[in-house]
Amino acid sequence: MSKGEETREMIIREAAAVFNRFGYFGTSMADIMRETGLEKGGIYNHFRSGKDELALAAFDYAFSVSSNRMGEVFKTVRHAADRLIAFGEVFKELLDDRVLPGGCPVMNTAIEADAHPGHPLVNRVREAMTAQLDMVQRIVEKGIARGEIKPETDAQTIAAMFVSSLEGGVMLSKLYNDSRYLQRVLDHLREHTEMHLRA
Repeated sequence: MSKGEETREMIIREAAAVFNRFGYFGTSMADIMRETGLEKGGIYNHFRSGKDELALAAFDYAFSVSSNRMGEVFKTVRHAADRLIAFGEVFKELLDDRVLPGGCPVMNTAIEADAHPGHPLVNRVREAMTAQLDMVQRIVEKGIARGEIKPETDAQTIAAMFVSSLEGGVMLSKLYNDSRYLQRVLDHLREHTEMHLRA
């Protein structure tokens, strides 16, 4: 990787952390300059279109961090019911993550995108949320096919329930600075999985 590429990656990484903590509209270029140690010209040298271009790259990076973490967990968890539980546990890790502080980047960006429907981030965050829903749905569908999840389970309903519950738990935990809100959601989803989903 060239020095220019390394600098670009550093800008994306640092900007992702700032955006995830303070939001796109709550973050100024001055904030990004302070975090990266670069002047405005140094940032625009890599992101000529400015803040929007950087925000898209930073969101993609942030989402890849959470997705990669999910992938690592799934390498060691095979049973579909256990994967559903592990899916939730990753949200807990993201809540206190040092690499990407601020919780789930999809939820954080979705809240802002809802208030600015024409913003370039809207489609990107919708695609990311769809990817989360699809991931849970595939876990359930494969679990049904392998006899690990009860056959009468509606995969789409479970996907919506898991993702919306977890994202809501993250939001409440951040709002009240109290991780117990997310933990209650995790406990409920674990109980539901064991009582109603595991075959």
